[in-house]
Amino acid sequence: MMRSLFSGVAGLRTHQTKMDVIGNNIANVNTTAYKSQSTTFRDLMYQTTQAASGPNREVGNTGIGGINARQIGLGVQVGAINTNISGQGSAQNTGNAFDIMISGDAFFIVSNGMENFFTRDGSFYVDGAGNLAMTSNGYKVMGWQVDPETGNPKPNTVSPLEIMNDDNMTYDPAATTDARVTGIVDKNDTAVNSTSGRMMNLEFYDDKGYLYTAKFSIHSTGSEGRYYVSLEDILDSGTGQSIGEDMLASVTFGSTMEVETAISKSCTSDPTLAGTIAFTSTTVTGIPTAPATIGAALTIPIAADLQAAYGMTAAEAGVIQAAHIDAKGRLVVDQQSGTLKNIWPPAAGVTVTPTITSVSIPATGGGTGPTAGVGTYTVDANGNITAGTPAPNPVATLADIQALYNGFTPGVEGVKEFRIEADGSLTITRKEVEKSANLVYNAETGLFDNIAGNSDGLITLGLNAAHGKFSDISINFSTSKNVNNGGSSTVGAAKGTSQGLGSGRKIGELIGISIAKSGIITASYDNGMSKCLGQIATATFANPAGLEKQGDNLYSATMNSGEFDGIGSNIEDGGGYMQSGVLEMSNVDLSQEFTEMITTQRGFQANSRIITVSDTMLEELTNLKR
Repeated sequence: MMRSLFSGVAGLRTHQTKMDVIGNNIANVNTTAYKSQSTTFRDLMYQTTQAASGPNREVGNTGIGGINARQIGLGVQVGAINTNISGQGSAQNTGNAFDIMISGDAFFIVSNGMENFFTRDGSFYVDGAGNLAMTSNGYKVMGWQVDPETGNPKPNTVSPLEIMNDDNMTYDPAATTDARVTGIVDKNDTAVNSTSGRMMNLEFYDDKGYLYTAKFSIHSTGSEGRYYVSLEDILDSGTGQSIGEDMLASVTFGSTMEVETAISKSCTSDPTLAGTIAFTSTTVTGIPTAPATIGAALTIPIAADLQAAYGMTAAEAGVIQAAHIDAKGRLVVDQQSGTLKNIWPPAAGVTVTPTITSVSIPATGGGTGPTAGVGTYTVDANGNITAGTPAPNPVATLADIQALYNGFTPGVEGVKEFRIEADGSLTITRKEVEKSANLVYNAETGLFDNIAGNSDGLITLGLNAAHGKFSDISINFSTSKNVNNGGSSTVGAAKGTSQGLGSGRKIGELIGISIAKSGIITASYDNGMSKCLGQIATATFANPAGLEKQGDNLYSATMNSGEFDGIGSNIEDGGGYMQSGVLEMSNVDLSQEFTEMITTQRGFQANSRIITVSDTMLEELTNLKR
């Protein structure tokens, strides 16, 4: 009877232990990454009152059978407290990049500075020293550092991940080394056919991250598919000023070469130069009694004729006493009475088609210069007009004819050959340009052919000699085209290759950190760059249920869990992965726990009844003696 009392006590204790486990599970129903536990019972040792005996096998089967052992149990005890270590908890979105959930059987590795622990709690933050750490206790998260040679994590003995040290807060600047020119060069683009050409800017960085702009111009040569590209200047984008003639002189691009051009300069409209260009008129319509030669005296018609041709009033026309018609078809008043404007443009319907007979070029320093007719003229290194048809005589210089043509600056334009047209205009047909390269397209297909003779499309903008802070830039023209685009060119330059390499950069400030599924931590910078900061390593065990709970959501390795090798593993090697911005919740099943609580309560009640009944029986026993 005493045995039943002790069995009841053992039952009470065992069910109380199970209730403790259930209570702990329910208490941790919202604990991050908590793994629920369950209790199993085993019966206690037995008292054998009679051992088992075997059967009697005498001849003739006259013996008796065997007898089983007689044993009385002494109650129950806790057999095991199991942890549902492999049960995945549900995910909770937090939006915090440093909250990480592991999917799979691996564990994070954390350290208190003396020993490593393991956890499924991925609620991390960056501490004041820049280390990734647990929010609950400050233990540092362990992982692999970056190999400086490859820029990738190097699996090695785990160490604290110091992701926000001084080196990681910025990304070093770099000089531009590559560029590309893309788009369309349209032969009908007025800018391409103009004196200044079609402008094209290329921005690039020096090795300190300062931005500069190289200004290029693309020019037509008058030949199908043939253009030339010239470096005009380099500007400091911070100040908008040129880098200066001294530095620019040491910059190289292409070569100094003579190029074909078709740059037109119109005859000046300055009336004070009348007589320097002699014209004859092949067609003059709408002007009454026009002279045979433009510039000759005009027989004054009646006032009504002048009114019709030039929109004058009768009073204005009546004061003209002598006049002539200039090369623009305008009426120039030579003598008058009263007040009248000196030059009158022709009215609508009046046209003048002049034909040049000669150009009288004023000699340098005054006096009468040579006379040149329609034809082509060459220029020597000193700027002298040396040959032509007809040959200029005496020899004149380009400066001598500068005043006769609008915007003609021979010293700047490097003229080597020009042509005087029948309408009196001047066309520069060949000129010398510095820092230039021929740009050639296939005349039939419009596809790129070569730049400075290089069919690979590459040409170097040599900057390093100008200043050590620059790098030479390899510019690729191979994807540009010479096709119809409605008279509009789209050609433009951009730093870097089409894959984004060699573009250079300014210094970058840290703007964000992301954690990949593999645990690789990557920093993003405002200059468009990114950098690996390390990788969160994980630990796996042959028997994760053998890990020992240490509180604070931590586990430590035991002899039955398997040892940690100090290096860990990549979580993806075992088929798992990490999710950033998500936390693993407790895997406690409340419905299961409440059911277990009910059965535990009934078991506890039943065992208490054992003690009560046994006590009653003992009381009856003591009552036998009155």
